[in-house]
Amino acid sequence: MPEQEFPDPAPPGLAGWLRLVLRLIPLLVLNFGGLIVLLLLRLLERPLCGQHRPVTGRQVQLVCLLSLRILGLRLSTRGRPMREGGAVVANHSSWLDIYVLNAAQRVYFVAKSEVASWAGIGWLARSTGTVFIRRDRREARAQTKLFRDRMGLGHKLLFFPEGTSTDNMRVLPFKSTLFDAFFDPELRPKLHIQPITVIYHAPYGADPRFYGWFGEMGFGGHVIQILSARRGGSVEVIWHPALAAADLADRKQMAAAAEAAVRGAMPPERQIS
Repeated sequence: MPEQEFPDPAPPGLAGWLRLVLRLIPLLVLNFGGLIVLLLLRLLERPLCGQHRPVTGRQVQLVCLLSLRILGLRLSTRGRPMREGGAVVANHSSWLDIYVLNAAQRVYFVAKSEVASWAGIGWLARSTGTVFIRRDRREARAQTKLFRDRMGLGHKLLFFPEGTSTDNMRVLPFKSTLFDAFFDPELRPKLHIQPITVIYHAPYGADPRFYGWFGEMGFGGHVIQILSARRGGSVEVIWHPALAAADLADRKQMAAAAEAAVRGAMPPERQIS
């Protein structure tokens, strides 16, 4: 079933604009103030801990938790993060996933290389330890080494195997190419992948797709819609049992197993692709 076009939201009105300003200012102060603190902390953390981020990793998590409060988005969780080494994969519905998944656990996102050059966002992503990759099979060996090095540090890398964000009313088929690196002979014996389902619930009376950022939707308009809303909604993060790479035949089987776990936790009306 294809995604339906999301109607343009109505202009906020005076009360809506006031709510937007009262949320936007503290959100900007928190995020950019937090970034300055992070960079200062890294000046001490890097020579002492190298790529380990025992302090700044927790600081990013705290900033994201506080950001969700400002946004009026209540977070609940089920299950628990795996203790094994490896990566996590989740369905992708919105730019809000960055806040939600960072708030739920310490993770390091894997993003396409183009993101590194985006104004503002690229700088933020690099500062918080994002891994940038090119979708080029010629670079597979170098990327496998990068993944191995980062996971060797205990970092949980996070992928969005759908390849794009959705309206939060469906889970798209997982692209198996993103799992290729995990079947490297050096990684496979000890590597685990943990599927995560993220479910947004719109504010009372709003369109169920309220938090989804998809299709040709503009970023600014979506931010205005969320910050000016009278009521906030909620989001669930569900951790599923980890999948051992050694127990799976290949990347296609791993992608299918992860997709089934993520899709299976969605409400029945959202278990479509």
